Amino acid sequence: QVQLVESGGGLVHPGGSLRLSCAASGFRLRYYSVGWFRQAPGKEREAVSCINSVDNETTYADSVKGRFAISRDNGQNTVYLQMNSLKPEDTATYTCVTSCTGTGWTDIWGQGTQVTVSS
Repeated sequence: QVQLVESGGGLVHPGGSLRLSCAASGFRLRYYSVGWFRQAPGKEREAVSCINSVDNETTYADSVKGRFAISRDNGQNTVYLQMNSLKPEDTATYTCVTSCTGTGWTDIWGQGTQVTVSS
């Protein structure tokens, strides 16, 4: 079965860290760019970060630059999003997808993982 499965979300205090995982099954994730998106209640979905398939170049939203880091482990068929110095405004459902734009008709989306940053 071709799918992406996210994990690693949870409740964390402000200033804390989480590492999200986006694991692929049924296909080789190394041949795809992988983007992380997030959506908070009542807000539009926004792009957080992406790692491309050509040279692993990474991009980040201004709001997370210097705090988040995206990486991939081809042996584990997984892309990670390390999130440090978390803020309450990072609270959202985080979802990974097999592109940087999330607009391709063949894109594969995961089901999402909830991240809550609260004291």
